[in-house]
Amino acid sequence: MRKWTYRCYPDALDYLLSVVSSSLLSVQNDAGSTALHWAALNSHLTIVQRLVQHPGGPGKDLIDIKNAAGRTPLGEAEIIGWEEGAKWLVEVMNLDSEGSKGEEDQVVGPSQDIEVEIQDAEGQVAKMTIGPQAVSEPVGKS
Repeated sequence: MRKWTYRCYPDALDYLLSVVSSSLLSVQNDAGSTALHWAALNSHLTIVQRLVQHPGGPGKDLIDIKNAAGRTPLGEAEIIGWEEGAKWLVEVMNLDSEGSKGEEDQVVGPSQDIEVEIQDAEGQVAKMTIGPQAVSEPVGKS
């Protein structure tokens, strides 16, 4: 019976999406989770894909919505170890940050420092500077 019910989810979702406003896709519950958070938590790839790809819906922007715990649907997929879903979400998500829109790729010279910021699924930001480093002999070797 469970397999039959699982197969009905996409059909039920298709019906609901045809009769309700697409703006409801980004509505958050009391915990700040959207339907996409729940689909990711329950490892429903077909549902995740239909929610993100629904015409007239928020699309890829759904992937960036954080719940009250500070997690996105991608973060939820990573936490439960759902690699297939996390991989799909990464492939389709908006990777351009607000600060990088309109910037062009630049060639960096060997003597220039590069500042890098990386944000994980929980919103933690790691900053580092990559630049020329002096090469030294390992200690104790001559």
